[in-house]
Amino acid sequence: MTQAAKLRALLAQDTCHIMPCCFDALSAKLIAQEGYDLTFMSGFATSAARIGAPDLGLMSYGEVLDQARNISDAVSIPLIGDGDTGYGNAMNVKRTVRGFGRAGCAAVMIEDQLAPKRCGHTPGKAVVDRAEAFDRIRAAVDAREELRAEGGDILILARTDSRHEHGLREALARAEEFAKLGADILFVEAPKTEAEMREICAAVPLPQMANIVEGGETPDLPNAVLHDIGYSIAAYPLSLMAVAMQAMLGCLQQMRTDQRSELMAFDELRARIGFEDYYTASSRYASSKRET
Repeated sequence: MTQAAKLRALLAQDTCHIMPCCFDALSAKLIAQEGYDLTFMSGFATSAARIGAPDLGLMSYGEVLDQARNISDAVSIPLIGDGDTGYGNAMNVKRTVRGFGRAGCAAVMIEDQLAPKRCGHTPGKAVVDRAEAFDRIRAAVDAREELRAEGGDILILARTDSRHEHGLREALARAEEFAKLGADILFVEAPKTEAEMREICAAVPLPQMANIVEGGETPDLPNAVLHDIGYSIAAYPLSLMAVAMQAMLGCLQQMRTDQRSELMAFDELRARIGFEDYYTASSRYASSKRET
């Protein structure tokens, strides 16, 4: 079963899948090891982890694709890649979608922000006009169909950030057109109330994704409530990054006084990274014999 097929099967279930978001291969492995069904490569967290910079359009297509390829190689659960604005015009969008599909992603997100894009819960967001927004999704769907004709596959997650600048009516109009153009999943970013979230999910009969940024604009509701509202996926883009940064700062501050934060046991650390798996697999090759 392809990764895209796995994701379609998950979306067909009557549940709201909790989706912790990753930023590198290790964080993705931990998500998979803890039994989650899918993950998303958070642009915010990936930009912080890879280049130590904010998610303001500073990473190139090549850098993002390389990170997606590393993550998809490390896990067997479906990965949704962050394709941002597609990195140019409609033809760039097609290249982006095909690239993410060949990198092993189950889906790719394409959004309608004006480049350079910004994190969906930060100031200064602006979107392109409807014609350009629709062209991006039209091109993404065309690229998906071309991949299928070649034996590949990928889903299109269509995102609109127009709620921020133009209000909910515009966001719903764009989402409805994205669905007509053939998008597989919809993502209306940053609704401000539960009532808005319910209106979004009721408007278009496609799987919908909620983006739960702790401290952001969208209400942080329990998973059961998100399922009742109609969401198929609840993405948590910053939870792992935030807790990791907090733990690293605590450790660094304690080291000055010869202390250590609570650490993962060395044996477990090695096992989760994959040392034991490597030794087991390499044991059949005499030239890779493990030294005792």
